[in-house]
Amino acid sequence: MTTIKDILQKATNGQRLTFDEGVELARNGRDLNAIGKAAHAVTMRLHPEPYRTYNIDRNINYTNVCAAVCDFCAFYRKSKDADAYVMPREELHQKVRETIALGGDQILLQGGMHPSLKLEWYEEMLADLRANFPTVNLHAFSPPEIWHFHKLNKIPLRTVLERLKAAGLGSIPGGGGEILADRVRKELTKGKALTDEWLTVNREWHHLGGKSTCTMMFGHIETLEERIEHLDRLRQLQDETGGFTAFICWTMQPGHKMTDAPAVGSFEYLRMQAIARLYLDNIPNIQSSWVTQGGKIGQIALFYGANDMGSLMIEENVVASAGTVHCLTLDEIKRSIREAGWEPRQRNVFYQLIDEKPLPVSRSLPIAL
Repeated sequence: MTTIKDILQKATNGQRLTFDEGVELARNGRDLNAIGKAAHAVTMRLHPEPYRTYNIDRNINYTNVCAAVCDFCAFYRKSKDADAYVMPREELHQKVRETIALGGDQILLQGGMHPSLKLEWYEEMLADLRANFPTVNLHAFSPPEIWHFHKLNKIPLRTVLERLKAAGLGSIPGGGGEILADRVRKELTKGKALTDEWLTVNREWHHLGGKSTCTMMFGHIETLEERIEHLDRLRQLQDETGGFTAFICWTMQPGHKMTDAPAVGSFEYLRMQAIARLYLDNIPNIQSSWVTQGGKIGQIALFYGANDMGSLMIEENVVASAGTVHCLTLDEIKRSIREAGWEPRQRNVFYQLIDEKPLPVSRSLPIAL
C-alpha cells in the first residue's frame, strides 16, 4: 500500500505523481511540515540559485463592465449600473507613467467581458500603449476575456490572438481559471469560458509562441479531487506546449455574494501550494500569494513550494473588492526575501532578471524545515 510518505519521497526524487497519488495527497496529507519539506526540496532542486524573485507591475482594470455573472466576484458591474466604467485613455496613460516611475516594466490589463466593445477597440488600446510605452510588457486579457472577444466578434480564436499580438499583446495572465472542472464552473459562473475553452485560449497562444501564467482559486465549492483535476489539466497542457511560465494559487476571498462560504485559512493555502509544487513537475515557477494571504504567510510560502514573491502590485481592485487588502512596499518584499535567506532580484514575466546584480552580501543558508 502506497503511503503519504512514499508519495512525498517519489516527488522529492523527481518522479511524476499520478492523478490518484495527487488525490491521496490532497485527501490524507495533513502533515503540513512533511508536505512543505518535500515541496521545498523540489523547489531547491529546480531553483538552487541564491536569489528569489519579484516583479513590479500594476493591475489596471480598464473596465468593470462584465456580461458574465460570477458568484464570488464583488468587482463586476452591468452596463447600466451607476458605477460602471470604461477607463479614459489619459487615465490609463497616467497609471502606466506612474508604474514606470516606480521601476515597473509591465502592465497587467484585465477587465470584464464587456458586451459591446469590439475587437478593434482592444487593438487600438494595445497599439496606443505600445506606441507610447514601447518598453512596457502588456500582460493582458484573461483567457475568458479572449474567449469572449472570439464569440462576440464571431472571429476565429487564432485570428483574435494573432491580431492582439500584432497590436502589442506581450503575454496572457492566468485569471479566470478558478477551478478547471466544468461542474464547478457551471455552478459558480454564468456566461464564462468553461474548462476546455480556457485551456484552448492558452493552447492557441502558446502555439503562436506566446507565454502565459496559470492560476487556481480554491476553497469554495470544489472537491479535493477537482483541485487535482485542475492541476492535472494544467500539467497536460504544459506537456503539450511548454507555454506556462508560472503557477499562482490563492484561496477564495468571501465577497458580497458568497459570505456563507467558510474562509479557507493559511494552513490550507500553504498545504495546497506545496501539493501544487509536487504535482506540477513541468511548470518552472510558483508565485507566493501574499496579496491574499498577507506578508508573513507570503514569506513562509517560500518554504512551501514558491520561488517567487509575485508582484509589488501597485494597484489591485478585484481582490480588494471582496474585502481583502494586504499591502507590501517594495522594501518590505525585498526584506521578506532577505530574511528568508535569499537575495531579492527583480524579474519580468518571462522570469528573466532585469535588475543589476546586487553586491555580494553575507547570507545565511535558507531555513530548513
